[in-house]
Amino acid sequence: MDNTTRTSVSHFVLLGISPHQEEQIPLCLLFLFMYTINISGNSVIIILIISAPRLQTPMYVFLSNLALADICFTSTTVPKMLQNIFSSTKAISYMGCLTQTYFFICFAAMENFLLAVMAYDRYIAICHPFHYCMILNRKLCSHLVVMCHILSHLHALLHTFLVSRLIFCADNRIPHFFCDLYPLMKISCSSTHLNTLMIHTEGVIVISGALAIIMASYACIISAVLQSPSAKGKWRAFSTCGSHLTVVAIFYGTLTWVYFRPLTSYSVPGGRILTVMYTVVTPMLNPFIYSLRNKDVKGAFRKWMNRIWTSSFR
Repeated sequence: MDNTTRTSVSHFVLLGISPHQEEQIPLCLLFLFMYTINISGNSVIIILIISAPRLQTPMYVFLSNLALADICFTSTTVPKMLQNIFSSTKAISYMGCLTQTYFFICFAAMENFLLAVMAYDRYIAICHPFHYCMILNRKLCSHLVVMCHILSHLHALLHTFLVSRLIFCADNRIPHFFCDLYPLMKISCSSTHLNTLMIHTEGVIVISGALAIIMASYACIISAVLQSPSAKGKWRAFSTCGSHLTVVAIFYGTLTWVYFRPLTSYSVPGGRILTVMYTVVTPMLNPFIYSLRNKDVKGAFRKWMNRIWTSSFR
């Protein structure tokens, strides 16, 4: 059945983060700043990994894919939100809304899978350093990246298809800054039982499966580090693991709190604030936590800046 016969809504109105007009400019500046940091930091990581031969290893291949996913993830929602702050209509077309939902879910899932793959990579590097190149060879690395992309698109396709089956009647106002699943389900005038069921089954499997890999990998890493005789090595390893796990806690904690509860208990203001944490804050932090603190990346960055500086004064 055609979507035009299923719903009378041709477009939606995104109400944004705050209904108060005096807060719009400060919010715009804040999100523009975070978005700029996100794009700049992740773009630098991608450029460094592509241009530096020393960084052509599985670890940095995964990092470059995470950086690209972070750029796309935030770009799916923030530019439209910034545009709507200065728009009188704040409208998004029906198909535009479904497209935004698809890519939002896709890149969120891709980040989820990549974080699991990167945790496994660190586990192999620390717990089995002499077999690292043999286990994580170029072929397996490519297969893992391709699998992350395929699973992410399939996951997004499923939930976007279920949203497209919903019927929307008179109310087309979405109390959010983008087309998210729960706000769309809240304003639908048809049954959302199947949508909720799939979020709480397939969605839980996708999230909990990746999180289980991450936690098991870091548990093995911490166990191996504790057996190391070097106090300095222990401190450095725990510092790195602590930073990684902080980002993981923010991403999965907010994601779980928003989606894996009954639809009836979903709070619009609370949902908007928590969504900002994993859609904007985490992608902004990832370059600093996973990459820019790494000595190889910092060395490549210094060489890159020296080349730019030298070429500018020739």
